[in-house]
Amino acid sequence: MREIEVNVAYRWFLGLRLTDRVFDASTFSQNRRRRFDGTDIAQRIFDHIVEQAIARGLVGGDVLYTDSTHLKASANKGRYDKALIAKSRAAYWDDLDAAITQDRATHGKKPLAPKDRQPPVKETKVSRTDRDAGYMVRDGKPKGFFYLDHRSVDGRAGIITDTHVTPANVHDSIPYLARLDRQRARFDLDVVAVGLDAGYASAPIAKGLEDRGILGVTGYLRPSGPKGMLRKSAFDYDPALDAYRCPEGQIIPCATTDRTGYRHYKSDPAQCRTCPLLASCTTNAKTQKTVTRHVWADARERVDAHRLTDWGKRLYKRRKETVERSFADAKQLFGHRYARFRSLAKVQTQALLAATAQNIKKIAMAKWPTQPQTT
Repeated sequence: MREIEVNVAYRWFLGLRLTDRVFDASTFSQNRRRRFDGTDIAQRIFDHIVEQAIARGLVGGDVLYTDSTHLKASANKGRYDKALIAKSRAAYWDDLDAAITQDRATHGKKPLAPKDRQPPVKETKVSRTDRDAGYMVRDGKPKGFFYLDHRSVDGRAGIITDTHVTPANVHDSIPYLARLDRQRARFDLDVVAVGLDAGYASAPIAKGLEDRGILGVTGYLRPSGPKGMLRKSAFDYDPALDAYRCPEGQIIPCATTDRTGYRHYKSDPAQCRTCPLLASCTTNAKTQKTVTRHVWADARERVDAHRLTDWGKRLYKRRKETVERSFADAKQLFGHRYARFRSLAKVQTQALLAATAQNIKKIAMAKWPTQPQTT
């Protein structure tokens, strides 16, 4: 508050004259707790600033980059209870059920018995201090209670067009399509292409992008599996036969499609028993190899192919200049390493206001570019 008293620039920004009394520091906190609690004021402020950036030509809207970063929750990782928590529901489930029914019909299989699809329930650590925070367990990331800020940045000038907070145990791909639709509808963006990291490399995301007429470029997702065993890439898929061909030439036909949307291609055990690659191919007791393929795998493969094109390489390379740079600035300059409040709604407000401040700075720098100092 002392800076506002003595710095004319702050007074100008806040509409205060030189003789006006500076408001008390508690004005911000009390307004947040009483007047604006439970409102969407932070979202409306953020949207208004984005609209200003659009009006000034700082948002192209044709290329968006999305990623997430973690904010350490204000909660002790050693103080928790264990509870059975349902995972987040995916928005594409209804479309997936329809695709499964159609795929089974194509392969001459009966429709699966109607069953209400429910998110899997998993025993999860729940913080006693901040019950909205999610316990994060990711490779290369610290363990503990965190929030995730899912942020989209426009490719023209780095303006943040969306920020959405979830508990840290929500996968990046779950809220993505809904947040993409929100940006397109709210700001009337004609999105042509998106740049995403490997966490978004999934068949449902690829199918969702194709349905919206958007080109996706995702990072390379390193295949996982036991060491010493043949990778799935060793089996060639033949679209004409809708079958896989193993390294020894056996045709592996489709046997069924399960409720999760995966086709199961099963080999002939009689041929596998005498195969010289059996030990590195499968450990199945019946000596039968099973290869799975998602019903939307074709979309995933087309999106993966974009990464290898010249334009895809150029687009993906700009991630570090856009969304990754945005997160770096937020953490270094705007206190975005830690959740300053407890509860999902309050951390969402924090993320929105931080993104708003970053956008205001971008707009100001574009309108009044820094002039080189002369000596």
